[in-house]
Amino acid sequence: MKFPKRKLFLLIIIAYVAFSLYAAYNVFFSSKIISRVHRVEKKESGPSGGIRNGGGALFMGHQWNPWEDEQVDYNSEINKKREAFKQHMAQIEKNKPTRYKVQIWGKAAIGLYLWEHILEGPLNPTDKIAQWREGELQSSKIDFSFYTGPAVVQGHVPLGMNSLVLVLNGREEQKVIYSTRWLEHIQTLVQSHTVSHVAVVLLGNEHCNNNWIGPYLKRNGGFVNLLFLVYDSPWVNDKDVFQWPLGVATYRQFPLVRPNPEMITSSRPFLCNFLGTVYKNSSRETLMQVLKHSGLDKECISSAREKWLPQETTESLKRYQSALAQSELTLCPVGINTESYRIYEACSYGSVPVVEDVLTPRTCAAGPSSPLRLLKAAGAPFIYISDWRELPTILEAERGMSQEQRVDRRRRLLEWYATFRQQMRERFTEVIEENFFKSV
Repeated sequence: MKFPKRKLFLLIIIAYVAFSLYAAYNVFFSSKIISRVHRVEKKESGPSGGIRNGGGALFMGHQWNPWEDEQVDYNSEINKKREAFKQHMAQIEKNKPTRYKVQIWGKAAIGLYLWEHILEGPLNPTDKIAQWREGELQSSKIDFSFYTGPAVVQGHVPLGMNSLVLVLNGREEQKVIYSTRWLEHIQTLVQSHTVSHVAVVLLGNEHCNNNWIGPYLKRNGGFVNLLFLVYDSPWVNDKDVFQWPLGVATYRQFPLVRPNPEMITSSRPFLCNFLGTVYKNSSRETLMQVLKHSGLDKECISSAREKWLPQETTESLKRYQSALAQSELTLCPVGINTESYRIYEACSYGSVPVVEDVLTPRTCAAGPSSPLRLLKAAGAPFIYISDWRELPTILEAERGMSQEQRVDRRRRLLEWYATFRQQMRERFTEVIEENFFKSV
């Protein structure tokens, strides 16, 4: 049957119009618009959740970013910089000097000489009769903390570290009993592993009879690693027993003296001074006779008492300090021991100690350099005398010195004393580091 040409033409027109409308709909109204800035997506999903195109290539389901490669490079560079910074900070931390903590308990007056004069640490409160005083300082790799005063009692000191220095007095029997109690307390802390390292700074017996502390030393089976001992004891070996200076009489409130220009350059009205106790049948009696019979008592400040007094009054302390500050020389006769507080107190004021270089009886001999082995080894610029009858000759030479020479000598003495204390500070810190922390 013939299909009319007119109908065929009409059907073509209708099909064309329908196709145009369909195409227009897809272009302008369909939500599945494919832009050249988006990835081509197909309905076939890949094994990992992506969409495969007609050729089977895998595309991720998220939209394509034409700057994605630059973003990845930028993020990678940021991450590299962050990692480099972390490594740099880790290296700084690694190279940072290791610091250690050591606590000092001052249960004897020489603890104040250690803390204020040698280590030059602060103390709060500043009131010298306060029940509880404490301070902190850094020396080399060690952070020291210090506690002293009557309120510092066993079991009531905050112990935040396992290294401890205990300052004790073993000069007489009652002091030994008190010190032993403290050592027994520390022993319990060591046994409970609260404390690992212990050093003792001990004001020893003036006859060097310190046998009571022997069993506590580590070399004898005890727990005390180090002993810093005052006076020329034969125990000193510079391995676990070290000699320590007596220092000034902090128990009599002798202060830390800061030198000033006037102390160095002033004209001092007296050649020498001696204020102290004169014991029966001692060289001090000889000294007083020499001063009196030679007429030197007019050129020297002298004041003798027959009985030793443990405490100074405010007035007597000022008088004594004034005598040191106004005298070129300070006479230092032996007492029970050759080493005396007077030696260090004279140095504090730039008054040259005239030291009686004679060994006292008993066991304080430690080789040919004794007595005063520690001070001699440090090159102390003192005047040494073996008999006080030599004093007039020494003072005659003193009269012939010019003011310029005296000022220069005074300056050298003050500089030496400052250097000596600094050397003791460094030595103390070094020994603690070496013995407490060498394996850390």
